[in-house]
Amino acid sequence: MQIKIKLLRFLRLYIYFFTIVLFIIFFSTAILKANSFKVSNLEISEPFELNFDKNKVIDRGFKLAFINLISMITTSGDKKKIQNTSLKVIKGMVDSFTISKEKFIDETYYANIDVVFNKKNTLFFLEKKNIFPSIPLKKKLLFIPIIIDENKNDLLIYSGNKIYDEWNNHKQKFHLIEYILPTEDLEDYNLIKNKFDLIEQYDFKEITDKYYLRDSIIVLIFKNEKELRILSRITVNENVVLKNLSYKIINFNDNKQIENIINYLKIIYEDYWKNFNQINTSIKLPLKVKISNSDNSKILEFEDTLNKIDSINDFYILKFDKDFTFYQIIFNGTSDVFLKNMYEKNYKFNTQNKIWILK
Repeated sequence: MQIKIKLLRFLRLYIYFFTIVLFIIFFSTAILKANSFKVSNLEISEPFELNFDKNKVIDRGFKLAFINLISMITTSGDKKKIQNTSLKVIKGMVDSFTISKEKFIDETYYANIDVVFNKKNTLFFLEKKNIFPSIPLKKKLLFIPIIIDENKNDLLIYSGNKIYDEWNNHKQKFHLIEYILPTEDLEDYNLIKNKFDLIEQYDFKEITDKYYLRDSIIVLIFKNEKELRILSRITVNENVVLKNLSYKIINFNDNKQIENIINYLKIIYEDYWKNFNQINTSIKLPLKVKISNSDNSKILEFEDTLNKIDSINDFYILKFDKDFTFYQIIFNGTSDVFLKNMYEKNYKFNTQNKIWILK
């Protein structure tokens, strides 16, 4: 009789663990899409002729999506190293794709393509190329461009300032920075005008505080008959960086020259922001964590969080018992950075032992 009772208890325990495992595996599979890079709503087209091949059009869509992806997660210098990657290698990083809004207009095929890249495969590809990717975080900041005419001892902030007028007309899907331009304000104009002689030392705090944005880029564009000098003061997360550029004198009535300057400045600012959020994939720190089995939803939430942290190279279940599920986490960074990232997402750990316990 005692043997039967023990067998029954064992059977119940086995069913309990089997149910937990199925629950975790099933729902973990459902959230794997978080562990990917998605490039959406890219337009592709091709003349509809006798030799029309839809597969070739889709292949071009893969290449276009790859260029957009690396433009978003790598600096401009690193992008040049891999922008000619073969279609075969690109396809090896693609998890799935979707074609929508297909139509034929004037004997031309048009469609939109969404491409989902496997994050793990993509990061491994970049690692082999010795390229550190960046976390693709969007950033909103105040942008104030000021043209200073050194010959006339005058400045342009709003009216007549081509950089101000054209800046937000040159956007790309892969740009991470959203620029907020100041509204035309006579009080601000007079304030800046009064600082004319010391404008390079002026911090613009009286103006930036009005927009409730901590981060900003102040661009001073000095022009004279010989050259154009551009001083950018970039303030991000209380870090201040100065960047200098110089050009031979340009024609401010030439829209193409203005466009080239704007595009080049945006590359500089995007690169700075990407470097600020770079992931050092050469660091692979193994961490062991265990989480109580008392709440299955908590386990799923934990896995979902791990999937959404770009600095986590990989994670998987090591083992489980009646009380805990044990995870192996591979983190691209130090343990302090991991704990900080998790703390920001309301996770705390007991780190006294080799295997950390989620509180």
